[in-house]
Amino acid sequence: MAEEDTMFQEAVEALRQKDKAKARNMLTQLLKSDQKNVQYWIWLSAAVESTKERIYCLQTARQLDPENATVKRGLVLLGAIPPDESVQPFPLNRPRSWDEELALASDQPKEKRTFKSVISSPVGRLAGFGIIGIAIITLVVFGLILPNNNPLAPRSARPTGPTPTYTLTPTFANATAQAPAARGTLVPLAELLEAPHTPTPLYVNTPRGPLSADQNRMVKAAYERQDWDTVISGMLEIARNEPEAADPYYYIGEAYRFKGDYRNALDAYNEALRINPDFGPPFLGLARVRLLQEPNLDVNFLFVEALKRDPNFGEVYLERAIFYLNRLEPELALADLKTAERLLPGSPLVYYYEARTNIVLDNLDEAEAAALKANEADPTMLSVYFTLGEIYLAKGEYAKAIDVLQTYTGYETRNATARAMLGEAYYQTGDCEAAIDALGSAISMNSSQRRAYLYRGLCYLQEEEIDEAKADLDRAQQYYQDDFELNLSLMRISMLQERFGDAYLQGETVLTLAETDEEKALAYYWRALNFEEREEADNAADSWQELLALPANAMTRQMRAEAQEHLPKLRTATPSPTLTKRPVTPSATRTATLRSGAATRTPTPTRTPTLTKTRTPTPTRTPSPTPTP
Repeated sequence: MAEEDTMFQEAVEALRQKDKAKARNMLTQLLKSDQKNVQYWIWLSAAVESTKERIYCLQTARQLDPENATVKRGLVLLGAIPPDESVQPFPLNRPRSWDEELALASDQPKEKRTFKSVISSPVGRLAGFGIIGIAIITLVVFGLILPNNNPLAPRSARPTGPTPTYTLTPTFANATAQAPAARGTLVPLAELLEAPHTPTPLYVNTPRGPLSADQNRMVKAAYERQDWDTVISGMLEIARNEPEAADPYYYIGEAYRFKGDYRNALDAYNEALRINPDFGPPFLGLARVRLLQEPNLDVNFLFVEALKRDPNFGEVYLERAIFYLNRLEPELALADLKTAERLLPGSPLVYYYEARTNIVLDNLDEAEAAALKANEADPTMLSVYFTLGEIYLAKGEYAKAIDVLQTYTGYETRNATARAMLGEAYYQTGDCEAAIDALGSAISMNSSQRRAYLYRGLCYLQEEEIDEAKADLDRAQQYYQDDFELNLSLMRISMLQERFGDAYLQGETVLTLAETDEEKALAYYWRALNFEEREEADNAADSWQELLALPANAMTRQMRAEAQEHLPKLRTATPSPTLTKRPVTPSATRTATLRSGAATRTPTPTRTPTLTKTRTPTPTRTPSPTPTP
C-alpha cells in the first residue's frame, strides 16, 4: 500500500508540473491494481488529453461513488450532466484575491465591496456563489484538465462529431455529443496509443497577412474546440482584412455546416467561388451539404468540378468513394479509395472505408487487412472495432470477434446491433450464458433485432428452456425461413414437446435445406430419432443408413456409434400392429437423448443467415470537424 501511495503522490506532482504523460502512465498502472479507486479516476481525468476521455474517467468515478461532489462538479462543467442544486461550490477558506468589482467606463466609481457585504444580499449571494463555485472549481480542480478548452461555451456551439485528432472529413461521425456511460473498468482508448495520432496535413492552409495573423490563431483555437460562432466571426474579420481571399468563406461554410445551418453554409461556399472560381474546396462543401439535405441526390458533378481544379485533392476522392458506396457501387468506390490512399497516406478513414467496401464485395481478407491498418493508424476510432467484429463473425473467427466487440460495446453502450453480434459470437463459442445476456440487452434496446431472437432462441434450447426457445425461434423464423439451424432447432423442440407429427414435417424441411455433409448428417440423425418415436422402424433404419453412408468426418463419433447401435436392432425387429414405444433406447434415457442427443450443434460451423452488408455504424453525414484552417 505504501508503494501505491508513493506512486500516487508522484503522479499528482507530475500533474502539478504539467507532465501529463508521466502522470497518465502512473495512474494507469495504479488502476490496474485497484480499479475501484475513485481518486485514481478523478486524477486520471486531469491527465488525459480529450474532453471525451475526461468525461469517461469522471463517469467511471461517479459509478463507483455516485454522491462524490468533486466528480459531479467536473461533469457539470464538462456539460456531461445538467447542473444540480445539490452540488455545492467549494467552501472558501480565505478571501478571494479578485474582490474588485468590474465597472463600465461610463459608471461612477463605486465603493469597494467585501465578500461579507456581497453575501448579505440574497441575489448577491446566489450570483456570487455561482461565480465563485465555477471559478474555484476551474482553478483548483480543473486547472490541469481544461487548459485549452472553454467548458462554458454554449452547447449549441458543440455539435456532434469526432475529435479533430483523427478527423479528416466531416463524413465521419463516430462520436456522440455526450460520451456514453462508462461500463466496467475500461481504460480510455487514448491509453492504447503509444504516441498521439497526428492529423492529416491541411489542404487549405493559406498564409495570413500581418493584420490577420493573430485573428487566424484565435480562429484555429476556436475550430479545435468546435466553437463555430467564434470561427464564423473570426473568419469574417479575416475576410474584411483580405477581401481577395476565398478560403475564409470556405471555412465559414464549414462552420455553418457543422451547426446544421445549411442555407448559410451554401451561401458561404458560393461566396468563396464568386471570389475565386478556381478554388476547389467549396465544390466539395457544396456536395456535402446537398447530400445532407437530400441523401439520394446525385452530386457527382460537384466532385468532378472540384477535381478539375485540383486533381490531387484527396478528400474529394474519399468523399466520392463514400458517395459511391452508399449508392451500392462498390467497384467505383474502391477505385477512388485507392487514389485517396495515395494522396492521403496513413489516413485511418481511407482504410476504414476500404474495409467497408471490401465487405460489400465479400473480400473478407482484404477487408480485414484494411480494418487492421485503420486500427493501427488510430486505435480510438470505435467504428473500426465494429467492422472487425463483423468481419471476424463472417470468417468464423468468433474469439477475435468477441475481443473487438467487447471493446466496441464497452464504449458505445447503446448500439443494439453490436450487442446482437456479440451475443452471436458468444453462442458460436458455446458460452450461452453470456450470449443470452448480450442478446437480451440488444432486444431491450431494439425489439426488431431479428438475429438476436434467432441466437437467443438457439441458446435457450441449449439451456433446455424450451418455451422461451420456441417463442424466440418462432419470431425469428418469420425472417429466416430457410435457415438450416433454426429449422432443425424447431424440429427438436417439437420432439421434446412430444409433437412427433410436427417434428416429422419440420424434418422434411430440414432435409431440403441441408447443403453440406455435416448438415445432412444432422438431418438424418434427428429424423431417425423422430421416426423411432413415431414407431416407424423401417423409416428410422433408412435414416440411420443414410447417416452411415456419409463420410465419417461429417458427424461426431457419438452420432456414428449410435447409428451403428440402432440400425441392426431396427432391421431385425419383427413388425407388429403395435410396436413397443422406443424399442432401441431405454425409456429411462429417452428424454435425455432428445434433449441433448449426440449432436446439439453442427460439428463444423453451419450456414447462418446472410450478413446484412449495411448494418455497420458507418460514419454518417452528421457534421463533424475537418482539419483546422
